[in-house]
Amino acid sequence: MLNRRDFLLSSLAAPLVLPSFNARAQTAAPGKMLLAMHQNTSRAAGFRGSLEGWSRAGIEYVELNDTMLDSFLESDTLAGARNLLNDLGLSPVCAAAALPDLWIPGPARDASLEAWRLRCEQFANLGLEKIYSPAVTNRPVTAEDYAATPEAIREVAEISSEYDLTCMIEFLRTSSHLATLPTTLTMIRAADHPNIRPMIDFFHFWSGLSKFDDLFMLEPGELAHCHFQDLLAAPRELTDNSYRVIPGDGIAPLIAIIRLLAELGYNGALSVELFRQELVNGDPFVVATEIKRKAEVVMSEAQVL
Repeated sequence: MLNRRDFLLSSLAAPLVLPSFNARAQTAAPGKMLLAMHQNTSRAAGFRGSLEGWSRAGIEYVELNDTMLDSFLESDTLAGARNLLNDLGLSPVCAAAALPDLWIPGPARDASLEAWRLRCEQFANLGLEKIYSPAVTNRPVTAEDYAATPEAIREVAEISSEYDLTCMIEFLRTSSHLATLPTTLTMIRAADHPNIRPMIDFFHFWSGLSKFDDLFMLEPGELAHCHFQDLLAAPRELTDNSYRVIPGDGIAPLIAIIRLLAELGYNGALSVELFRQELVNGDPFVVATEIKRKAEVVMSEAQVL
């Protein structure tokens, strides 16, 4: 029987055959949700360090980061990443691939599509079912660009379908293209592809141009994923990623939002994504312990824990 070292060495010279992965269900019971951690929250600790610290803190569900995986693969393999998740008892519920011009014709799109295919292959091999990319576009956007967006979305969704992945668009409050839930929903529905679904980042939703009533535009069961955080009180014009705080520490109406999403049939992950430097650079065990304690209070009050 191969030991871990022999298996990893043999995988370098043979087609990748991954060990079984005992993943938990990636959705909760109806009316409930799962607490997850996004690797951006402990980025400084790296791929392995973040996961090991979170596991010690009792975290069970995680969201993976593309560039952090790349750093891990400089000295290890996909099989090693999968073994790490399995050994730590962690279930990956989603993965990020931040690629410019993915959802719109643009100068970076060809390279982004090639990178997207690679990410789909990698994350599918790690046992994931969902992948997303934010709406990163670094140029003015025209009406013609919006007319071409549904076809661009379909192309991305078709690639994702080859790997049995659901893909999602993360609208960004500062995007010149997809900055709100209504616009993103309109483009997704125009694309009309079974492998594309909407997601919500609470920060981009509540600090941006979207309105609470926009949530009623979601069809029951349509939402596929959530990024979960609170927001400091400040003028929206001044707000940036440093204003993201642990759920329960800010002023966003988290309980009202969560309750409405539950009523709309969402029972997936609430993935905590934060960028404050004291958290990003902190001990992942300490950070995750605090986040878990505070987030579970919010989830309990919203009756989804």
